[in-house]
Amino acid sequence: MNWPLERFPRMRREAHFGRVFSCFAQRPAHLNAMFAQTLSRHATDEALVCADRRITYAELDDTAACVASGLARDGVRAGDRVAILCANEPEFVFALLAAFRLGAIAVPINVREQTPELAYVLNQCEARALVFDAGLARRIPLPGALPHLALRYTVGEAAAGGEADGVAAHDRPFSHLLEPGAKLPAPATPGEEETAVILYTSGTTGHPKGAMLTHLNLTHSTLHFEHCMELVPGERALLAVPASHVTGLVAITLSMLRVGGCVIMLREFKAGLFLELASRERMTYTLVVPAIYNLCLREPDFASFDLSHWRVGGFGGAPMPEGTMRSLAQKLPRLALVNAYGATETTSPTTTMPLGMQAGRLDSVGAVVTCGEVRVMDDAGREVAPGETGEIWIAGPMVVPGYWEDAAATQRDFCGGYWKSGDIGSVDAGGYMRILDRKKDLINRGGYKVYCAEVENVLSLHPAVVESALIARPDPVLGEKAHAFVLRSDPGCTAEELRAHCAMHLADYKLPDFITFVECPLPRNANGKILKRQLRHDPAPKLPAADT
Repeated sequence: MNWPLERFPRMRREAHFGRVFSCFAQRPAHLNAMFAQTLSRHATDEALVCADRRITYAELDDTAACVASGLARDGVRAGDRVAILCANEPEFVFALLAAFRLGAIAVPINVREQTPELAYVLNQCEARALVFDAGLARRIPLPGALPHLALRYTVGEAAAGGEADGVAAHDRPFSHLLEPGAKLPAPATPGEEETAVILYTSGTTGHPKGAMLTHLNLTHSTLHFEHCMELVPGERALLAVPASHVTGLVAITLSMLRVGGCVIMLREFKAGLFLELASRERMTYTLVVPAIYNLCLREPDFASFDLSHWRVGGFGGAPMPEGTMRSLAQKLPRLALVNAYGATETTSPTTTMPLGMQAGRLDSVGAVVTCGEVRVMDDAGREVAPGETGEIWIAGPMVVPGYWEDAAATQRDFCGGYWKSGDIGSVDAGGYMRILDRKKDLINRGGYKVYCAEVENVLSLHPAVVESALIARPDPVLGEKAHAFVLRSDPGCTAEELRAHCAMHLADYKLPDFITFVECPLPRNANGKILKRQLRHDPAPKLPAADT
């Protein structure tokens, strides 16, 4: 599939990070330049909305400049790491833009991380400053465990305040950074290949890796979102996923700052609040995990909300059940659903579905973004023919140069200018990609390959299935068998019924050997992905397809 190139800036081949790939010839030189362009056109327009706070672009610029001045006064310099442990709130964006303004490196961290994870991330990147929600103070490692962290700034107040809640005596309120009188520093002019953000991947084993998102990566990804999603000035995007995740950071926050749109901030997702906010603030665009769509559809008063302004509904991070897509098409016929496949290492989008095309390609994650390149490779590192399956390798200006201070992981995960995604998929002759499974999640049942996503998608079509996850169970005869965990809305639904349903759509070797019904939603990480490693630790069922 070829994108209509007349909608995109002109491209040319360029060399960066020791690689050669297509780039947009006309682009902002760095994120500070990008924001300055938007500010010049939209100074009086709303940039952020959070509860009763409404902040224009001019106000956002003034506040970010003050925060940058305060950080500089306290000793933060270009290249220093500024960690941000904040929920979806304006202070996150203030600190982010302040770091860019100084030429420092922002390190957003998810607020669900616990003390050991925080200690690892803050030490691994040698963060000099930390901006954090005061309510999370108890989780912050003790000063002796963070030898590089010199500055700590608290946003808001702890539940009861004081040392008992973990707020250290030397912590400073965020308002300290807003004190007037200091000279405002001129925005830095970093090189395109310099790191702007470090995002730590939610690894399933071992410690997370710090992906280095450069100015080149981030400006190209915002341009890809702008043109592929057809985003325009005045767009109103609801931020319902963490701002610290690549989706919240790039697809929503930075993309709105690119086009002159407004970020509507939802501090914590609840389906009713999402719908209320989307209606009241006239949301036009969002990008969330599929589970959020499903939860919204299950709200009993869904039809009472005015969602007529909602134009583009992006989704990613997991397959969207076909049943959910059909229900959305019925209830919101004007909404263009857009699958956007990507990763932290690709600064978000690798593929997106052209607007209006999703209904005809329910099994596809779309076409490769304009400047991107994808190869499907076999285990020997050889490209396979169109339509055949293999590991997805990705190249382009949005692919990060590597991991922060981790040469071994960089060498392992990158090859010849491509990032090896670990996803199994295919690209058809028309250029549309399908993702079948994670390489490590593929089930080998007696020599037959079973793709978990395919089985989970079929299960989603059953009216009683709320969500499901398929994992491999060791088997002495076949090597592995398939075990499905299912959350059902009807307790009368049985394992035999679900197997019969699957048998109408799948080959017999793909049917779940075991089915376990769960009583609460499946475990997910901070970014909304199901934690299959937790399910693998559950005891294996003793009976095939048993109600356990």
